[in-house]
Amino acid sequence: MLRVFLAHTPEMRANYYGDRALAALRQVAEVTLHEGDAPLSGAALAQAAAGCQAIVADRATPGTAETFAAAPDLVAFLRVAVDVSTIDIKAASAAGVLVTQATPGFVDSVAELAIGMMVDLARGTSRHAADFHAGRVPVPFMGKQLAGRTLGLIGYGRIARRIAEIATVMRMRVLAHDPFAPITGAEAVPLEVLLAESDIVLPLAVANESTHHIINAESLARMKRGALLVNLSRGGLVDEAALATALDSGQIGGVAMDVGSAPDQWPNPTLAARPDVVATPHIGGLTPEAAEHQAMDTVRQVTALAEGRLPDGSLNAPAAHRLTRLGVSPR
Repeated sequence: MLRVFLAHTPEMRANYYGDRALAALRQVAEVTLHEGDAPLSGAALAQAAAGCQAIVADRATPGTAETFAAAPDLVAFLRVAVDVSTIDIKAASAAGVLVTQATPGFVDSVAELAIGMMVDLARGTSRHAADFHAGRVPVPFMGKQLAGRTLGLIGYGRIARRIAEIATVMRMRVLAHDPFAPITGAEAVPLEVLLAESDIVLPLAVANESTHHIINAESLARMKRGALLVNLSRGGLVDEAALATALDSGQIGGVAMDVGSAPDQWPNPTLAARPDVVATPHIGGLTPEAAEHQAMDTVRQVTALAEGRLPDGSLNAPAAHRLTRLGVSPR
C-alpha cells in the first residue's frame, strides 16, 4: 500500500483536511500524520516523512530543495492548494519528484467574502458592531448604496467572473481589465479607465513579477478620491506603504483585506488595526465545501498513483522519473 505523510498540523488538519477526506485517503494509502504544532520544512520534513512515497502538504508546508535532497523514498509532493509558490519545482524535478496542485474549489467562498467586504466598507457594518461590542454608543453615518456604483476587477479569472455575476445582479456596473483572459459579463477596459471610474477596486490578478504592486502610489492616485479597495487575492499585489499614505490623505476611503505581507499571507497587523480597514485572517477559502474540495483532489491524486496512473494536477511530470517506482509513466 502506498505510504503517505500528511504534513498538516492538527489545527490545519481540522480546518483544511477534515474527517471525511482523511477517511477517504486512508482507504487508498497508509497515512502517517504530523502531530506537532508547527509546520515542518527542510530536512525535518524529510525525516518525518521517511519511508513515505508521497507528502500531502498544506500551504504552510514548503517544498524545499533540502527536503527533496533528504527524502530518497519520496515520489510525489502533493499541495492541497492552488498556490505552489513555496515549492521549489526545479529542485523537485532535479530529484525526480512529482509536484501536483489542487484545483480551485474556493471560488464561491472567496466571491461571497468579497461581496460581504464590499457591503461592510460601504455601510460600516463591522465598525458599528465594534462600538457595540466595546460598550460604546455608535455614531451612525451615511453609507453608500452599491446598486448603481461601479466595480473594477483587475484580473478576470474564475473568482472575478463569479464576483461579476453577483455584482451585476446587485445592479452594479462592472469593469474588468485582463490582457490575458477573455472578458464576458463585464465591460473590458484599459487599466487606467478602470482605476478612474471605479468606486470599488478589487485586484484579482495572478501574482507574479509583472503584477507585483500593481496597486501602488501611481495607481492609487488615479482612483476616484474616496474609492474603496478590497484585496483577497495576494498581498504582493498591493504596495502597503503607498496604501497607508493614500488612506492617511483620504484618497482611499477604506480598505478590506483578507491577505497581506504577514506570514501565511495574513494582513499586515499595522494596516489591519486601522479603523478605516476591515481585515480577516486569510479565510477566503475557509469553508467546509472549499476545504474538502481541495483535500479530495489529493485523495484522487494518491488514488491515481496507487493505481499506476499519472494524477491530474501534475506540474512537472516529464522530469519526475521516480514515478516509475510506482509503475507510473511520467509522460
